[in-house]
Amino acid sequence: MQRVRRALATATVVLIMGSAGAAAATADGSGRAGPQQRLDEVVDHGSVGGLALVRTPHDAWRGTSGVSKLGSDRPVPGNSRFRAGSITKTFLATVVLQLTAEGKLGLEDSVESWLPGVVPGGEGITLRQLMNHTSGVPDYRPTIPLPPSQEFLDNRERTWTAAELIARAVTQPPTSDPPGKTFSYSNTNYLLLGQIVEKATGHSYAEEIERRLIRPLHLRDTTMPGTSVEIPGPHPHGYAPLVRDGESEMTLVDFTRMNPSLFGASGEIISTAPDLDAFFRALLGGRLLPAHLLKEMERPAVEGHAYGLGLAWRDTPCHVRVYGNDGDAVSYQSWSYVSADTRRGVTIALTPNHSANSDTAVGSYIDAAICGDR
Repeated sequence: MQRVRRALATATVVLIMGSAGAAAATADGSGRAGPQQRLDEVVDHGSVGGLALVRTPHDAWRGTSGVSKLGSDRPVPGNSRFRAGSITKTFLATVVLQLTAEGKLGLEDSVESWLPGVVPGGEGITLRQLMNHTSGVPDYRPTIPLPPSQEFLDNRERTWTAAELIARAVTQPPTSDPPGKTFSYSNTNYLLLGQIVEKATGHSYAEEIERRLIRPLHLRDTTMPGTSVEIPGPHPHGYAPLVRDGESEMTLVDFTRMNPSLFGASGEIISTAPDLDAFFRALLGGRLLPAHLLKEMERPAVEGHAYGLGLAWRDTPCHVRVYGNDGDAVSYQSWSYVSADTRRGVTIALTPNHSANSDTAVGSYIDAAICGDR
């Protein structure tokens, strides 16, 4: 464990799987610092370690910064795997849209038609609204123990079922009435989509992601771990915050091993920077979906929110729009974006120390990576 002198109020900013969309931009993309120096600065801002991949039309750069484990001087492995959190949502959304193209699902299908009695008012909620977070179905996160509580850490190896988490979520009032009007990010939406994929195919959402995306794209270092607590292959250690009773200081606890059923269809995937970059290149390059469904994926859910059907985007200072997603799996944070023409991409993953919010620093990194070599 590592003692970090932070107040309880700071510790409580940690949220499972985060919110949709990229960090706000602050850099103009014209700085002279190279990708390694910028990565060092991002890690120094609030992480134990980090890694990045930056791809331009001319070449690709990969680097690491910080250490793999607190208390050691071992560098982060260059071929590290990490928990990619909500980037799972883009994989699952792609599968749902492939099933739509095959006529097995419809974007305007109701939740009730696939999962009778599971969601109150489900007859008025569509698959489209689940995918773009306008369903009004509440997030399950407020109903479970969260960092920095000891109870959260005590549950690290607990298996949560999607049905259990959904049942917890719907005890809360809806966040949009009627559905379709308000953007409200909810991990429960994707737990429901995972169950619907199983109903439509007879296979789990994880099996469909593996069969349709991971294997065809040769994403050899990407896995759907299910209930396995391990991260296979080389990886940095990740940490969760803990505040003990009667104390005001936060302690970092190794949270590398954990049961990802806590995230399930909304965020369980484990991957690498090259694999995520390859997935988003294939998606944006039109290799995974018909053009009209890719356009649907890119369409904003609600004006002012850079989020469509499981896909987020950001506009860089050099007027290049990039598409992708970000993920927060408590002890690992990641961002992966690719330009619409697929010629540029950036993926960054961090093991946060929970002393500061890295969104702004990462947003600047993404802008510089996309705009710096033009």
